[in-house]
Amino acid sequence: MSTQTTRRVHGATHPAATGVWIALFSSAVFGISGSFATSLLEAGWSSGAAVASRMFGAFLVLLWPALLVLRGRWGSVLANWKPIALFGLFGVGICQFAYFQAVGRLSVGVALLLEYLAPVLIVLALWAHTRRTPRVLTIAGTLLSLGGLVLVLDLTGPQRVDPIGVLWGLGAAVGLAVYFFVTAKANDSLPPLVLATGGLLVGAVLMLLLGATRLLPFTATFGAVGFAGFETPWWVALAGLIILATVLAYVSGIMAARSLGSKVASFISLTEVLFAVLWAWLLLGQLPAPIQLLGGVAIVGGVLLVRADELKGP
Repeated sequence: MSTQTTRRVHGATHPAATGVWIALFSSAVFGISGSFATSLLEAGWSSGAAVASRMFGAFLVLLWPALLVLRGRWGSVLANWKPIALFGLFGVGICQFAYFQAVGRLSVGVALLLEYLAPVLIVLALWAHTRRTPRVLTIAGTLLSLGGLVLVLDLTGPQRVDPIGVLWGLGAAVGLAVYFFVTAKANDSLPPLVLATGGLLVGAVLMLLLGATRLLPFTATFGAVGFAGFETPWWVALAGLIILATVLAYVSGIMAARSLGSKVASFISLTEVLFAVLWAWLLLGQLPAPIQLLGGVAIVGGVLLVRADELKGP
């Protein structure tokens, strides 16, 4: 292989390798949201109030950096209003709303399992669009990751199955799939920071509208909350939910999806469930079962198979 060819290969693979680490970081900080949210919910916050505060607070944190990045180039925002609207409506607002509606009718494990069918929906959508059957490694990775997800969620025992709840869970999966398709699209005129800021504002407005129409209850308390074995002010848990689990998570997630593409990024996002279990163990004392650890290994194995298939090229 010539020196020029070697440089070309290394130049192509290095950004993708960086994208994998960014995607894992995004999953890790997304995964901690459950621990922060649990402390607020147990203190009397409704899910609607927690999610709306999370989105609007993250928008306020990102607003000034986004303005600095734009430098007055408002034309780029107007030219990209469609991806911003799709990201905010589906990837942020509808995904969150549908998930919480599903949780109201199903167990948390089943609702999560339905939401994380998004990578499968992406594989099917790409199959329908390109009319090319997925290769063996992608199919094997899909099945292995789904099997691992079932183990991590530990769905043993009686589970409530509600058809309406299942539909809400599938709605959350569609929202998550749209999130990956929108964020994976290369767009030099729309920085990830600006896309995240605009999308969070759209999602926050949607949640506030749902609260105003009483489709989503809004209640909040402002006392001490329990977190990591300590009592902390409510704003500490909310700040962690906003800065770590939203600001860093969404911005890094967009960067990872643009580097890796929607299919690989969505499969790596399955590790969010694994990280959520680990954070709950470290911060809330909820020890994962051995079957969940086995599921984590299966998820990682499935991600590696899909990534290996992607590296093989068309």
